[in-house]
Amino acid sequence: QVELAESGGGLVQPGGSLRLSCGFLGRSFSTYVMGWYRQAPGKQRELVAQITGGGGTNYVDSVKGRFTISRDVPSNTVYLQMNSLKPEDTAVYTCNAQDILQRPVRNYWGQGTQVTVSS
Repeated sequence: QVELAESGGGLVQPGGSLRLSCGFLGRSFSTYVMGWYRQAPGKQRELVAQITGGGGTNYVDSVKGRFTISRDVPSNTVYLQMNSLKPEDTAVYTCNAQDILQRPVRNYWGQGTQVTVSS
């Protein structure tokens, strides 16, 4: 069983920065693929960034060069550093953990944290 807890959301002006954190409670954190998803009002949820156990990353095109995902294995935490924020980044951001050793792949979700980019 895995539990995820996000923190770090809030209100920020355009051009500002925020860092989201996701604490992973469970076993074998390093084997999970960790990701951040977001969902804006009236839109579908989208994958923002993902990081594998080996440190490989991928990003949605709209955040490349602005967002950075990272993971700290000793603290079982994954981060999303968001710079140069735009109003269109406003959404609920949710942490995801994928147990890719299971068939089918098992997904775990956090509660989500609101990010609002507005002047």
